Amino acid sequence: MTLNASDLGWDESSGADPFSFHDQLDRSSPYEVPPLTVWGVALCVSGTLITSENAIVVTTILATPSLRAPVFLLLASLGLADLLAGVALILRFLFLFCVEPSDWSELLTSGLLVTSLTASLCSLMGVALDRYLSLSHALTYGSSQSRRRAAVLLLLVWLGACVIGAGPVMGWHCLGEPNSCSVARPLTRTYLSLLCGGFLVVVVVTLQLYAGICRVARRHAHAIATQRHFLPSNQSYASKHSSGRGFSRLILVLSVFVGCWMPFSLWGLLGDASSPPLYTYATLVPAAGSSLLNPILYSLRNKDIRKVLLHACCPHRCTHNTHVHYPVDV
Repeated sequence: MTLNASDLGWDESSGADPFSFHDQLDRSSPYEVPPLTVWGVALCVSGTLITSENAIVVTTILATPSLRAPVFLLLASLGLADLLAGVALILRFLFLFCVEPSDWSELLTSGLLVTSLTASLCSLMGVALDRYLSLSHALTYGSSQSRRRAAVLLLLVWLGACVIGAGPVMGWHCLGEPNSCSVARPLTRTYLSLLCGGFLVVVVVTLQLYAGICRVARRHAHAIATQRHFLPSNQSYASKHSSGRGFSRLILVLSVFVGCWMPFSLWGLLGDASSPPLYTYATLVPAAGSSLLNPILYSLRNKDIRKVLLHACCPHRCTHNTHVHYPVDV
């Protein structure tokens, strides 16, 4: 997916895409690598950071046999999707500033980015579903049947993401018909509208799941409150403090989730090819930036994953204790 932004000399009114240098070149003249810009550096650095941190998360989960609860399968899927998003950004940088770009390279990076963002968003919905089920069906959470269901869900998510991401490569692009282009070249307006419409549906479903989580948590809190007069005062305070901290974390997660995904989903539906390219860049950056924030907000907040990483970095400070896994903290 072409990032429609400007470099230091770009005129917004021209409608030109500064990341599509090959459209501006004379094919009869030898190709010259364009000078590196601030946007190019940002593309390379962000892609490297996203790839590195998500590679650490995926490797940690896959290399630790004890991390096999449904929540860890979902976090591994989320990490893999975000890792692919980082790879897509790095490939975009290489095709722009290191080797001669082509229609094939543009379609490849666009398809990979669409696949990764789709899988990432659906994995986030899966994490929300896991949190809801772990609260409403606490007795059966973590069973072998739950793991099988999570594996089947992730298989369907990735099959769907790959099919959707194959659209540009299979011919659903506007390279030969500029009039059909959307705000994110080379995707057609029809393709992007369907994609962003699907994104909005997933966002709404995820928010509904978190609303369900709040309702279940409220019932649990009410049940605890009825027994609070049986608890010592220090335990009562600890319970109240833990609930307030959990609610603050939930607000943070939802704010980042909506802030990252809602702008581009709406802009993809409302904008067209004549819209200023800078607006596309301003809405697409948060969606790609979610791949940078997801490991921090989800995986690295999990106590089991943090313990494995701490043991890998400082083995003399950690001891091996067998314990039961619990879902990601709300």
